[in-house]
Amino acid sequence: MKRRAFLATVVGLPLVAQAQSRDEYFSSFNPDALAKSVTGGVAARRGRVKLELPLLADNGNSVPVKIAVQSPMTPADHVRSIRLLSERNPEREMAVFHLGPRAGVAEISSRVRLAGSQRVVALAEMSGGSWWMETADVVVTLSACIDGTG
Repeated sequence: MKRRAFLATVVGLPLVAQAQSRDEYFSSFNPDALAKSVTGGVAARRGRVKLELPLLADNGNSVPVKIAVQSPMTPADHVRSIRLLSERNPEREMAVFHLGPRAGVAEISSRVRLAGSQRVVALAEMSGGSWWMETADVVVTLSACIDGTG
C-alpha cells in the first residue's frame, strides 16, 4: 500500500502543477485589454455574441469554432465584422469576417490553429459603432503555430 501511495503522489504532482499553472494563466488573462487594443480603446460589452469552442482540443492545428451574433441584420442594425483574437498565437487576430445586412444571419463556422491552451476572444463590431465580445477557454494537448513562421 505504501508503494501505491508513493506512486500516486509522484504521478499526481505534475498534474496538480499543470492544473495550477493553467488556472493561473486563465485568471491572469485580460480579454478586455486585448479587445481594446483592436477597437481603438472602445470598451466591448458582454452579450449578443455566442462563441463555441471545444473544452479540450487534441490537436491545435485544426480546432473547430462557431460564432453567432444576435442581430436583426437589417440595413440600420447589422454586424459589420467578427474578429477572432488570441493572446498566445503569433498573430493576435486569427481571423476577420466582414458581414453586412445581405448576409441574413451573423453566424460563422470555421477552424483555427491554436498555439497551446488559451482563452479565445470573439469580437463583433455592429453598424452603430458598438462592440460586443465573448470569450471561451480551450485546453490544447498538441500545440500548433510554434514553428516561428506564423
